[in-house]
Parts: sequence; C-alpha cells; structure tokens
Amino acid sequence: FALADQDDRLPNKCEVCKFLTVELQAVLDKSSRSKEVLEMGEVLDTGKRKRKIKYNTSETRLTEAIDNICEGILQYSIHAERPGSLRYAKGTSQTMTTLKNLVNKGVKVELGLPYELWDEPSVEVADMKKQCETMLEQYEDVVEEWYFHHQEERLEKFLCEAHVLKGSDKECLEEVWQGNVEAKGSEEDVTSEGDDAAETHDPGEL
Repeated sequence: FALADQDDRLPNKCEVCKFLTVELQAVLDKSSRSKEVLEMGEVLDTGKRKRKIKYNTSETRLTEAIDNICEGILQYSIHAERPGSLRYAKGTSQTMTTLKNLVNKGVKVELGLPYELWDEPSVEVADMKKQCETMLEQYEDVVEEWYFHHQEERLEKFLCEAHVLKGSDKECLEEVWQGNVEAKGSEEDVTSEGDDAAETHDPGEL
C-alpha cells in the first residue's frame, strides 16, 4: 500500500480547470430549475415598469455561483490508490480508511502529523484551491461569455479545452472514475506483522 508513491506533486493546470468546472457546474445545476423572476431597475415618474429578468439567465445567479466556488475544492481528499486526476475526489480515501482502521486496532501509524489533522486538506488540495481562485479571476470573462451565450455547450469543453488548455495537455479531462477499481499494487490486504498491538508502521511500509 503506497501513499501516493510518496509523491506530493501539486495539481497541474488541467486538473485545476477540470475541478473548477465540476464545482461551478454543480452549483449552477442546483439553481437551474428556479422559476424566480427578478425585477431590475426603478419605477420612474413616467410610469415605466421595472425590467423583469428570469433568475436562470441573470447575472445574479452567476455571481452567487462563483462566490466562494473554490472553497468547495477543500472538500476533496487525495485518493492515492487512483491514477491521474482521479486521485482528487470528495470523501475519505481507501488509503486513509485503511490507516484509520489500523489505528483503531491499536497499531501505531506514523504519518508525520497528529491524528487529529489527518482529515485536514492536504498541501495538494490547498494548492488546487489557490490555483482555482487565480484561474477564475483570470478567466472570469470567459466564464461569463459561456454563461450568457453558450450554456448549450459543456462548461469543461468551453473553458478548459477552448481557452485555459488551448495548445496544452488535456488528457486529464478524459479521465472518468469507473467505480471502485483498485489500482495496481493495492490488491494485497494490509496486515500488521506479529501479535504486538503497539507495533509501529511507517506509511512507506504500508
């Protein structure tokens, strides 16, 4: 059992864009069925009526969706048993679940940080959030262009393929999680050697 092959690599541009669009699309999908109508402008002395705009196509909806969208990245964990961009996913990883089970059985596992910090965002995830914020600021006009004029096209294709990753590697966009398929090298069960419940295991040994 390897912990990301001891590879604390930071997320690349493709991975950042992929999960930025995943988060933004998810938030927009939640409000897509709203029937709310917004009234814009003021009633003038001439009796001119306020302009009505559907919430679904309003700038307000986009602004609310974008606001703190990158905070959602902090809910991701590193799933060391998965390849490529699939290593980033929400929920506890198979690796961490195994390590916690060992601790619950009395096995001492050394990760180099206190047990209470095991569920805190990793360096990789924190870096992805930071890159997400920078990317969103840099390509805000592109996101707005998609929202107001190209919603029939997938956000990932419009933003990532056509703009952010234009001329760059787009391989991570093709990676799709197919279910709980274990990666090579994780097929053997992790067991503690000997009967000593206080035996110490280093992550590199697992």
